[in-house]
Amino acid sequence: MDIRSLSSSHHHSQNMHHIHKVGVPPKQNLFKEFKDNVKETFFSDEPLRPFKDQTKSRKLLLGIETFFPIVGWVRSYNLSKLRGDIIAGLTIASLCIPQDIGYAKLANLDPQYGLYSSFVPPLIYAFMGSSRDIAIGPVAVVSLLLGTLLQDEIDSATNPIEYRRLAFTATFFAGITQATLGFFRLGFLIDFLSHAAIVGFMGGAAITISLQQLKGFLGIKDFTKNSDIISVLRSVFSSVNHGWNWQTILIGAVFLCFLLFAKFLGKRNKKLFWVPAIAPLISVILATFFVFITHAEKKGVAIVRHIDKGINPSSVNDIYFHGEYQSKGFRIGVVAGMVALTEAVAIGRTFAAMKDYQIDGNKEMVALGAMNVVGSMTSCYVATGSFSRSAVNYMAGCQTAVSNIVMSIVVLLTLLFITPLFKYTPNAILAAIIINAVISLIDIQAAILIWKIDKFDFVACMGAFFGVIFVSVEIGLLIAVSISFAKILLQVTRPRTAILGKLPGTSVYRNILQYPEATKIPGILIVRVDSAIYFSNSNYIKERILRWLTDEEEKIKADDPQTIQFLIVEMSPVTDIDTSGINSLEELHNTLQKRDLQLILANPGPTVVDKLHASKFANLIGQDKIFLTVADAVLSCNPKFAEEP
Repeated sequence: MDIRSLSSSHHHSQNMHHIHKVGVPPKQNLFKEFKDNVKETFFSDEPLRPFKDQTKSRKLLLGIETFFPIVGWVRSYNLSKLRGDIIAGLTIASLCIPQDIGYAKLANLDPQYGLYSSFVPPLIYAFMGSSRDIAIGPVAVVSLLLGTLLQDEIDSATNPIEYRRLAFTATFFAGITQATLGFFRLGFLIDFLSHAAIVGFMGGAAITISLQQLKGFLGIKDFTKNSDIISVLRSVFSSVNHGWNWQTILIGAVFLCFLLFAKFLGKRNKKLFWVPAIAPLISVILATFFVFITHAEKKGVAIVRHIDKGINPSSVNDIYFHGEYQSKGFRIGVVAGMVALTEAVAIGRTFAAMKDYQIDGNKEMVALGAMNVVGSMTSCYVATGSFSRSAVNYMAGCQTAVSNIVMSIVVLLTLLFITPLFKYTPNAILAAIIINAVISLIDIQAAILIWKIDKFDFVACMGAFFGVIFVSVEIGLLIAVSISFAKILLQVTRPRTAILGKLPGTSVYRNILQYPEATKIPGILIVRVDSAIYFSNSNYIKERILRWLTDEEEKIKADDPQTIQFLIVEMSPVTDIDTSGINSLEELHNTLQKRDLQLILANPGPTVVDKLHASKFANLIGQDKIFLTVADAVLSCNPKFAEEP
């Protein structure tokens, strides 16, 4: 045989393009399919997997560990870990005590309630939580939100007892909401609040909180109860001539500068993390001593005056379990609980990723819910994870949740023995501590990055930001949630589509906008649909494909006499399709037939293929018009352009 003939024959056999048929998945049992879908939706982490092939005693132990993770890690606990936890616990306690007194004022509650909320909830969390680094207690944003919502229902100044009872009721229902979401594994619901919306909401809340502190910082007695920036600034400047107290301003300004300098040192040198952690407590001690020896309270400097001594009293009988305020407490509790949950889970995940361990989001929700339910019965208001304290906890070398226990013990000792010493603590120093704490919530770099990445996300960010500072915290939160949902709806109802072209020298087809060198195939229009096809977008997708077709035909008439004969729909990104989607494909097929065009589908997934056959649509267009790849589809339409020669 001639060697050239053999070589030519071999080359020809190598270039023969084998067309694969699209596989139809085997029929699944309806019950099994439903069970698999439920499992993937609610139990994707396979929570029962550790129980497999275990003895009864081992299963019992694992069951206890599910609700009380401390049972699992306490067996490997040692003195080295205890040392790290004690140092971390003492460090965050020095930070939390002055913060708690200030945050209680944000919630319009007496100072001791902030300390109560850093005693019981952290103890409960230490036994039930799965994060090693999160530090539990009151936080600024939730305190402001709770105080604003409660104040709308009951005036804390004229009716403090009823106000406090409603606060405990809201805390109870916040805990119930959190625990229910975790128990029924509905944690994915908090993901509907986008990162951009959270950045805007937190930034707006930080400014609102800071503006609220001007009352204590400037020594103003008659201050607006509204939280919007216009009302606050009007109240501030209307009091310039008769309401400001220069001694109060001096105390606040000096110690705010000290706190900001301490924070700067901590950021500049990570080894000095303890400086900004203990700076608030040092500030309180020095400011209190200064007021005590100078009797500045007689010159108009507002002071704390009294903090109840002793541990948390029971508040079970104070919770509204029926009546008008029960529904109000439920509404406020759900909102506060969701915001607290979002913050805590985000913090837990952040530090877990930094230390390379996993936390169970649903277990976290149950733990947070349980601690707030118990807290509501022991005179606490909504507690959650604090980012500033958790960061200090992490940098101080915490090993386990025992650091929360250490912090609780220090707070307990404070409640039992030290609270009378806070009598002369000026409100200005508490205002300075809160301003210093919340200013880091304004993340300008994150906002700039959001602008660069996604303009719609930036709109969500700014909508939440301006909603908080110009209207109220709850309106800002509503705007954040609404814009997040609007983005989801927009992406679902208006999915992207693209025209594909062939990359030179390959059989690969890609978006011609992303790859300008990709060439279109004469007589063929290839369109890719980049989402599932549902009732909400099926009509849009059909119309968008027809618009693509019309645009291409107009271009071809001007440049090339050859008309389009085939429309190939690339369906790789189409993960699912419903009856409305199939109806739209049928309508598209009928429209194309009237124009003497053939509809061809490329690479539909197993779920889509199964539904196409079940609906008889595959028979309608022809089984031979469904291909595994775009290259196969092009080869069947125009073999000349399937591969580069």
